[in-house]
Amino acid sequence: MSIMTQYIDVDVRPILRAGGEPFSVIMSALENLAPGQGLRLYATFKPIPLFAVMQKKGFAHTEQALEGGEWEVLFTPAETQPDEPAAAASNFDNWPDPAVTLDNRDLDPPEPMVRILAEADKLGPGETLSALLRREPVFLFPQLEKRGFRWLGGFTSDGTAYELTVRAPS
Repeated sequence: MSIMTQYIDVDVRPILRAGGEPFSVIMSALENLAPGQGLRLYATFKPIPLFAVMQKKGFAHTEQALEGGEWEVLFTPAETQPDEPAAAASNFDNWPDPAVTLDNRDLDPPEPMVRILAEADKLGPGETLSALLRREPVFLFPQLEKRGFRWLGGFTSDGTAYELTVRAPS
């Protein structure tokens, strides 16, 4: 038997186009969902880091590219799958402590990205660096991916900083 999920629309494209940070808007919408409801997110980019955050909150995702490089992502309440979050977490449990720690919260763009990429390029195989940022570094992610780095990121529990961990290829 299949249950139809009702989705609440959250369009963060205007916030992103204005240079804002939509994370708090998304989390606020999430808190207001009724049991069984999902979230339909519209964004100007594929929000890859949000996928891990939402998975931890019990939502699976499907994404669809829209015209102009924009994205529609459906976050659907996941069936009870206790093994999935544990398996996802274990991928990052074996990461070593950061060899480098950066606090980039007081830097203006693009300096945080430049600094992180410069330090990441100095990492040895499998080493990590940790960085604190004022906002989610959406333009950094494709650069890290292009260079073969993996990353894990999310906002701190108080929402005042984005914490990013980058791991060099092994």
